Order: sequence, then C-alpha cells, then structure tokens
Amino acid sequence: MNAARLKSGPALAGLLAALAVELVDELVDGTKSAAMPLIRHDLGLTYVQVGLLAAVPLILGSVIELPVGVLSGTGRRRRRVMLAGGLVFIAAVLAAGLAHSFLVLLAALVAFFPASGAFVSLTQSTLMDAVPDRRAQHMARWTLAGSIGAVLGPLVVAWVVAAGGTWRLAFVLIAAAAAVTWLAVAAVGRPAAGPEDLETGEQNGWPGLRKAVRISVKAGAFRWLVLLEVSDLLLDVFTAFLALYFVATTHASAALAALGVAVRLGAGLAGDALLILVLERFDSLRVLRASVLLTGVLFPAFLIVPGLGLKLAVLAVLSIATAPWYPVLQAEMFASLPGRSGLAVSLTSAAGLVGGLGPLAVGLLAQDLGLSWAMSSLVLVPVVMLAAPSCRRRAGRKDCLD
Repeated sequence: MNAARLKSGPALAGLLAALAVELVDELVDGTKSAAMPLIRHDLGLTYVQVGLLAAVPLILGSVIELPVGVLSGTGRRRRRVMLAGGLVFIAAVLAAGLAHSFLVLLAALVAFFPASGAFVSLTQSTLMDAVPDRRAQHMARWTLAGSIGAVLGPLVVAWVVAAGGTWRLAFVLIAAAAAVTWLAVAAVGRPAAGPEDLETGEQNGWPGLRKAVRISVKAGAFRWLVLLEVSDLLLDVFTAFLALYFVATTHASAALAALGVAVRLGAGLAGDALLILVLERFDSLRVLRASVLLTGVLFPAFLIVPGLGLKLAVLAVLSIATAPWYPVLQAEMFASLPGRSGLAVSLTSAAGLVGGLGPLAVGLLAQDLGLSWAMSSLVLVPVVMLAAPSCRRRAGRKDCLD
C-alpha cells in the first residue's frame, strides 16, 4: 500500500505540473486577446499592425516550431529542449509586457510560438507517453486546464486595470506564474515512461521526411490530423466569429454579443469538466461519435431558432456537446504513433499551418455571401466527421465503430 502511494505521488505531481503548463499557456493567449485594445492604444498601433501581430507570429512561429518535436528525441534530450523552451517562453512573455514598440512586441510574440511548442507541446507529448492506456482521460484534463486559463486571462486583465495597473503588469504577473510553473516542471523530474514508451522510445528521432510520411499514412495519423483541423471550424473558428454573428443576425449590442461569448466559454468549461467523468465510464471513440451526432442536430438548431435568448440556450448545450472533440482526437492521434510522440508534435504543427486557412475561408465567405451564410457552411463539419471512419489500431488489428 505504501509502495503504491509512493509510486502514485510522483505521477500525480508530474500530472499537475503538466496541467499547470497548459493553463499558463492559455492564460497568455486569453490575456493577450483581452489586452489588445489597451496595447493598440498604448503603442499607437494601426489595424494592419494588429493583424500582423496575429498573423506573423502564427506563421513564422509555426515554421520554426515544426522540427522541434522530431529533433527533441526522447528522455534527457527532450527534457532539456522542453526546459529550454520554458525559459524562452518566460522571457518572451516578459518581453511582450515590457515592449514599447510594435517591432519589439512582434519579435516577442514570434519567439513565443516556438517556445510554446517546445515547452507546452513536448510537455503534452511526454504526458501522452507516460500512461498510454489513459491518453484520452489525460487529454480531457489537459483541455480543462487550458479552458480555465483561457477564462482567467481576461479576468486577470480586468483585475489589474481595476486595481490601477496597466496591461504590462498583467504580462509581468503571468511571466512570474510561468516561472513558478517552470520550477514545478523542473522539480518533478522526468515522468515515468509506460511500457509502450520503453519498448519503442528510441524510435522517436527524425526518421527522414519520406519515412515519416510513410509511417504517418500507415498508422492512420493523417486521418486524425485532418479531423482535428476540421473540428476546429466548430471550435475556435466558430468562437472567433460568434460575437460578430450575434450582432449581424440578432442585432445584439456589443455587450450582449460579449455575453454570448461568455456563455460559450463557460459552457465549454463545464463540458470539459464533465468529460473527465464521462471518459472514466465510456469508450472515448463512442463518446466522440455520440457528440458528433448530437452536434449535427444542435448546430443547425442554433442557426434556426429565433431570438438571442433561445440561441444562447442552444449555444450552451452545443458547447458542452463539442467538449470531447479536441481531447479525444488529439489522444487518438498520439495513440496512432506509439513511441513516436515527437513526430506527432511536428505533424500537429504542420497541420496547424494548413488549419490557419480556416478563419480566412470563413472570412472570405462572409465577405462575399454574408456572415449568416458563412456560419451556415459549418453544418458540414459534423457531416465530414461522421463520414470519416472512427478506427484505432490495436495489436495489429483495427477496431472501428462504423
């Protein structure tokens, strides 16, 4: 009994440290979004410069981040890369808070993206390797931690401003929180590897481009990557256009539109918490399929029902229903590449570059056809997800839920 406790203690500490990393990462993103009007006023930015602050770090940072997963390897080398990324992560957040010009802020945000890839993505992949048979459950906890951070970010900005501080103080405080998190990660040591990782961990280096593609195709990893990017159209992309949609379709005020976003985030947070309990009782792929079926009904209902009140009610249920999408798909993507989590990290970065076209596509449709038609096109998302086979490989065979 005592041995079991000793074994579970370090594992629990490692899990909590990993979740803190994701919470701080999303805290940065939430803070940046909430503070952008203050940043624009303080630095005298144009709207073009604001757009560049969003686009350039995403593109350049993702390109820089691409090789991080496969070149980090496993064991001590991965841990060194992860901790080094954490130090750059802290420095980038601090530099953003101290920036007094557009170029300095842009450089800080560009540095932040690959640093996040090294610190956050490698922490996630290490967590996925540690307990292979509980990937979905751990991803559910990871997603909940991120949702908490995303909600806390605007609250931190509001609290700092209400206390008489500036957006700079908010970034400095978050850099301090990131430093505490880094110390926690460094203190817990390398998480114990599971049997699967011990057997195949040495495969985690860069196998070469052609071999990497062959491995990914054979393992079915590309299917999960495609589904991750498709699903994001009804997750982050939908959320990004939500306030504009309420203003355009229900003629809501800016305050009521913001309330709609708050309902979306709050219900999503509740769904993430509920998912942890659900995945302890039911198979993750069956949960995913049920949520997609439910979304196929709820999203058209959200578009059709009249009035802001009804839309908010349906939106809350819809946000809970889509909670399994990211954690289950991400867990299955890692599971499709056992012993090659570094390759999974790099593939995710590459897919993210393509996925960045999603908001652009919705924006172009909205420009040509109107926002209502652009949002209506998203009804295809659950259709595509249902059409894709839900399979996982086990011991040389393939189990499907079709």
